[in-house]
This record gives sequence, structure tokens and C-alpha cells, in this order.
Amino acid sequence: MSLEDQLRSGRPSTSRTDENIKKIHDAIMFDRCRTIDKLEALTGVSWSSCQRILTENLHMKRVAAKFIPRLLSEDQRANHLDVCREMIDQLKTDPNFLSKIITGDESWCYGYDLETKQQSCQWKSASSPRPKKGEASQIKS
Repeated sequence: MSLEDQLRSGRPSTSRTDENIKKIHDAIMFDRCRTIDKLEALTGVSWSSCQRILTENLHMKRVAAKFIPRLLSEDQRANHLDVCREMIDQLKTDPNFLSKIITGDESWCYGYDLETKQQSCQWKSASSPRPKKGEASQIKS
């Protein structure tokens, strides 16, 4: 008795070829947010074959974007740091600096990202970082 698969007649699988793997790889690298349905329509490879190529051949998995408090560019981070340093310097030269700050009535606008969790999903390989998405935060107007 053997646990090995025996040869059998029938048509061999033709969907997981090197050509199709390259097509799927190129399409997913162009836009990692593509769904398997879109890949199927774009490449002409069946849905199940696309899914198997992505997971078994390309070793990718679909993950949702991770929420982080703020996504700031390097310029915005540098500007925040400069403002903080200026305020510390001002406080050192004038100890009454904080008492001169006048606060008033504020109105708040809320920013909402209309992208759903499904829409924010991306395909990633084991070595690529998890995608990030900024949380909706209050914006002063």
C-alpha cells in the first residue's frame, strides 16, 4: 500500500504556468489593492487559480491597513518639531509666555475616510511592511 498519488489520465493543469504567475505578479505589483475578481478579469486566469498563485506560488496574503493616529510627511514632522522648539525657547526667555496665550471658542470639523476595511486591504509578501491608514481625527477650523 502506498500513500503516493498514482498517475492518471486526464488533462494536466494549465493555469499555474510560469507565464500566468508572471502576469499575476506584475498585475499585483502594479496595484496591491486589486481583488482576485479584478485579477481574474484582467489576466483571464480563473478565480481559484489566481488565489492559489497568490498564496502558494507568490506567498502573499491579504491584510487590512493598520490604523495609526496620524500619517505625517517628513516636512510636517519637521515643522511640528520646529514649532515645539520655538515654544520651548520662548518659554525659557519669558516665563510668563503661557499666561499670554488666549483661548477662545473653537469649532471642530471631523475628517472621515470613506474607504472601507475591504477597500483598504492589500496583498503583501512576508517581507513587505503592513499598509498604514490614518485615523479620522479632529481638524480645527
